[in-house]
Amino acid sequence: MSNRKMNRALRFLRFVLRPILMLLTKRDWRGAENFPDGGFVLVANHISHLDPFTFAHFCIDHGIPPRYLAKATVLDLPVVGRLFRSTGQIPVYRGTATAAGAYSAAVEAVNDGACIIIYPEGTITRDQNLWPMGGKTGAARVALATGRPVVPAAQWGAHEVLAPYARRVSLYPRKTVHVRAGPPVDLDDLRGQPPTAELLAEATDRIMDAIAAELADIRRQPVPSERISLKDPRARQRPNTRRKPRKTKES
Repeated sequence: MSNRKMNRALRFLRFVLRPILMLLTKRDWRGAENFPDGGFVLVANHISHLDPFTFAHFCIDHGIPPRYLAKATVLDLPVVGRLFRSTGQIPVYRGTATAAGAYSAAVEAVNDGACIIIYPEGTITRDQNLWPMGGKTGAARVALATGRPVVPAAQWGAHEVLAPYARRVSLYPRKTVHVRAGPPVDLDDLRGQPPTAELLAEATDRIMDAIAAELADIRRQPVPSERISLKDPRARQRPNTRRKPRKTKES
């Protein structure tokens, strides 16, 4: 079963936002052949406040209605939040008794044939070179609970339009946004087992490794040997938004 129809609110946002993104960015989309039929979990790195929009652009261009596990603070905004909510985004109320509701809603949506997008890092990366940090276990939980594939994707270039944690955009020259989706992460040996902390950590590590590998392919650089976490003291310092982003070769 595949639930790939866009509702009216999402079609409206596509009508409004897609032409703007087409005008402001160039695109290098790859790997959509790795999207399975039926429901699945789509995971990606997070490098800019802009990249949920450019990543949604990638999904829409390949017939995937983007549904995020999104911060409730965004979806609770008076007008914009109501519009985003009506597109089927799932609010996450962190640190509350209702936080588990987002997980249940994601499992139900994937079982119903939808694609649910999760940023496993939970926030824009704090790595100074914008590599993925350690991930949270939500994506692994949903994938293992549903038995459906988890597809890793990497994105690069949105940070050149809007740097991490910055407010000023850079529109000229026109930037290329790269998105590359890889084959599903192999979790078969972990399925059908009790979701212990160790098992979820192993699944999450595999997911983050797969995302980093796709990003390394885009950047044409090796994956760093160490991945920081939000608990790492180095994560207290946000990436330097004043530094000119490193340019990459377009493939």
